Amino acid sequence: MSPREVVIVGYGMAGARLADEIRRRDPIAERVRLTVLGAEKHAAYNRVLLSAVVAGGMSAESVRLHDDEWAQRHNIDLRLGVDVERIDREKRCVELADGSSVDYDALVLATGANPWIPPVEGLEAGPGVVAFRSLDDCAKILDAARFGAPVAVLGGGLLGLEAARGLAGRGNQVTVVHPLGHVMERQLDPAAGHVLARQLTDMGVTFKFGATAARYLPGDGLKLDDGSLVPADLVVVAAGVRAETRLAVEAGLDVDMGILVDDTLRTSDGRIHALGDCARHPGAPAGLIQPAWEQASVLADVLTGTNAAARYRGTTAVTRLKARGIDLAALGETQLEASDGGAEVLTFNDPTGGRYGKLVVRENRVTGAILLGLPDAAATITQFHDRGTLLPDDRLAVLLGRALPSGSTPAASPADLPAAAVICRCNNVTKGRLIEAWKAGATDTPALARATRATTGCGGCADTVGGIANWLAAQ
Repeated sequence: MSPREVVIVGYGMAGARLADEIRRRDPIAERVRLTVLGAEKHAAYNRVLLSAVVAGGMSAESVRLHDDEWAQRHNIDLRLGVDVERIDREKRCVELADGSSVDYDALVLATGANPWIPPVEGLEAGPGVVAFRSLDDCAKILDAARFGAPVAVLGGGLLGLEAARGLAGRGNQVTVVHPLGHVMERQLDPAAGHVLARQLTDMGVTFKFGATAARYLPGDGLKLDDGSLVPADLVVVAAGVRAETRLAVEAGLDVDMGILVDDTLRTSDGRIHALGDCARHPGAPAGLIQPAWEQASVLADVLTGTNAAARYRGTTAVTRLKARGIDLAALGETQLEASDGGAEVLTFNDPTGGRYGKLVVRENRVTGAILLGLPDAAATITQFHDRGTLLPDDRLAVLLGRALPSGSTPAASPADLPAAAVICRCNNVTKGRLIEAWKAGATDTPALARATRATTGCGGCADTVGGIANWLAAQ
């Protein structure tokens, strides 16, 4: 039986992870002949770490997910700088901009999302405006943002704050313009948002809340709807993204703010799948990478026939702000107030110390949390949440990170963690994968990170990966 022809359109984080997962299950291409089509001209990279590139803490090379020999080593037909024009569902092929086509038995759309540019006069076409989404965007920002230059960041969400912190750390005068009353409103309640903004203000970031851009004046700055002017040699746009669905729409697939998929990641055409930011599944939080990792694992099982029963049931993701000097994690229900029925809500607010904690409990289990400046609590509460472990009666001890789930040990001694425990949430790297890499010869933290693509660019992941490395070295 000849292998199936599987074509992945998109070589971002989701497409690259799917290719890796397929080859983990089918290393010598017995079941799947794989073609990957990437619009960008360089290798896939870790988008989670772009803020570290802007901040100067990491190079473009260091955030690559694959080396130059990856495709050849894994029997993958990788084509970079390729534009896909259309999908011919009847002929089962994708047509490329150069006039050629690629046949498929199964097609996967991993086309990601595009930045949304607000309809502001002068913004879209004006010089000195960069959307913060890709590695090429980082290069443009670094070229334009000379030391000390004023920079305006449109958007106080996760990506906007990461860009603002990175640029402020380089010495730029950064102003974040946000239309709402507090930052990261999707993940944080107002109290946490205010503590975070105060912490970033101490790091050199200025905020304009409740304001929107009315006009961009190149070389001058942003005119806001309240009549004020924000000086800016550069405007970084981080105002949200829109799923890239053009190919799906033109092919007649079902689309509603994303390509609609079922639990096997199939679209309305049974031969076409989608995953990551371009896909819409009711259980996948938008804008986070963890759902794409879990979807890639399920889809690899489906496409290789490894596990016909594999299904994606949704993700309860932990949001982490990747900004130097800030430790923030948010998960589950974060907007509930103490007066909301059916839940216990415990909060701890220390604006001066840059700390805020919120714990939401239902039926004696964690269903939501915000942990800012409380790294020990973030680690333990995430364990409580992921395992569904019953909480001890001393809720304050839990909120402050002084109570561990039953059977757990402190992070410095991770022997009791199960192999499936996620050590690096940025790239969904488990303890088991780290152990496999160690046995294969990756016997220090940098080598483990390279072998598994575990992140060492954010404090939380670096600490936990390093803790596993130390434990393995002591065995």
